[in-house]
This record gives sequence, structure tokens and C-alpha cells, in this order.
Amino acid sequence: MSEQLTIDNFQQALNLHVAEKGAEIRAKYGPYIGWNQLLEILADRACVRYPCEISFEAAPLRPGELAHPVSQGERPESGFVICVQPLFLRQLEQVPALVLYQLVLVNYGPFASADDAETFGGSALGLSKDEYYDTLCRMAGMLEDGSRNAELGFPPSEAGSAAWSGK
Repeated sequence: MSEQLTIDNFQQALNLHVAEKGAEIRAKYGPYIGWNQLLEILADRACVRYPCEISFEAAPLRPGELAHPVSQGERPESGFVICVQPLFLRQLEQVPALVLYQLVLVNYGPFASADDAETFGGSALGLSKDEYYDTLCRMAGMLEDGSRNAELGFPPSEAGSAAWSGK
């Protein structure tokens, strides 16, 4: 008698898979993953299934959102632009943590959960899931602080719009 695959089984299997993929990225590109390593990862189809580029623009993002992949067409093969808050243009060392989280959506689409993204990103960066989550929360706090500065009349950072390609 064959065992029926349940949603829980699928979610556990996907989470184990993304942990393994994150560990593979760390083994190949780590132990430190900075901006240059991130660009190499984006170009590696064994790591990222579809072409991706990074753009530092907030317009496609929802309020409070740090980054998000935007499809370039109807099919994933058309590629994605991972939009990142412009605040991080001058903090490129922070960008890998943001982009790695989004790569789970690029690679697995709507099947991926926040838990999968945290598992993948933490594994790729050599952090526990909790440490990685705390890192993302600190970055969200930086975004909040920037919003508060704008509300108080302080000028926004000098971050413009720029893009890098991992094609």
C-alpha cells in the first residue's frame, strides 16, 4: 500500500529541500556571501532557476516591504526583477539577506512559505532560522526609521534607482 502525500508531508519535504539548497549555496559561494557572491549566485542556474536582476526601486513594493520579485513576463523563464528598497543601495552588504529570502519565491513560486524563505536564507548565510529572522527584522527597523525621518521632514537617503543583472 502506497502512502498518500499530505500537505504537511509536502511542506516538510520542501523545507528540507530549501535547507539543502541553501547549504549548497553556502558551500559553493561562502562562507561569506556579499554583493559579488550574490551576483554570481543569481547567474548560477543551479541556484536560481530563472534569470534575475536586482533593482533598487520602491515603487513596485508595498508599504513596509523590503524586497520582492517582480515577474518580467507571463512565464517564469522571462525572468524576474528583484526590487529592493533604495535605502539598501548604500548598504550592499545587507542586500544578500534580502535577496536570498526572495529567491525561494523565484524558485518555487506560490508553493514556498515564509518559513521556507527563512530556512533557505539562514542556511545559505550560515545562520539559524531565528538569527536570520532577527537580521531581517533589524533591516525592517531601518526602513521604519527612514520612514519616520521622512515624516519629520528629513530628506530621504541619496539612494536613486539602479539595477544589476544576474543573467
